[in-house]
Amino acid sequence: MTVKQLSMPELVDACLELGVPGVGLWRAPVESYGLEETAKLVRDAGLAVTTLCRGGFFTAIDPAERAEALADNRRAIDEAATLGTDTLVLVSGGLPEGSKDLHGARERIADALGELGPYAAANGVRLAIEPLHPMYASDRCVVSTLTQALDLAERFPADQVGVAVDTYHIWWDDQAPAQIARAGAGDRIHTFQLADWTTPLPEGVLNGRGQIGDGAIDMREWKAYVEAAGYTGPIEVELFNDGLWARDGREVLAETAARFVEHAA
Repeated sequence: MTVKQLSMPELVDACLELGVPGVGLWRAPVESYGLEETAKLVRDAGLAVTTLCRGGFFTAIDPAERAEALADNRRAIDEAATLGTDTLVLVSGGLPEGSKDLHGARERIADALGELGPYAAANGVRLAIEPLHPMYASDRCVVSTLTQALDLAERFPADQVGVAVDTYHIWWDDQAPAQIARAGAGDRIHTFQLADWTTPLPEGVLNGRGQIGDGAIDMREWKAYVEAAGYTGPIEVELFNDGLWARDGREVLAETAARFVEHAA
């Protein structure tokens, strides 16, 4: 999504040109290009698919909506397996319209994980709960901290449910370093993502993720926390930014790789 302006073949070519060894994919571009076609394209290029995003949105109260959410997540698990990634990232869902019950919404997430976890594990896929910054709690994700994410994940085996650690969402939380250590001790860090925090945030706030090095987050500090916790997996950069999307995608990808080396390597 950092360079969503690139087609799937263009993305693969740019990664190969820059020496980027893996790519985190999103379901919509994969569907647009074709699931089997994407899997073959990436596999033939020798690129790893680090994660698939996104599953989740488990908080609906209506039984039909909940059933459809579960069915869609089973499809997402199948897609992840086809693409060859072992991690499906979850955005858990916000409050249903008219509801103020955060506790109830989080329990519905747990219920969904209980149904989907065994199915995911049977297909070689882990579910990674991604806590989102609290500004998204009402409409996108009622899981706002690593503490909350781990409290949910630890109800289930680590090969079924873990967490996604994203600097953009947790950098403000002084409990997060200890929770990263907790996640590492339980082998529950399933992916690590980088994005910077820049202000002012844009209208709607969703597309405000800053390029690495442009904001307030010390990337090396957070990388050190996950490494100390034992994480040795891929590091993703995930930027939702209208300014970056308006530029040439290859140029943005090259800049992003250079910024990673400068600020995080």
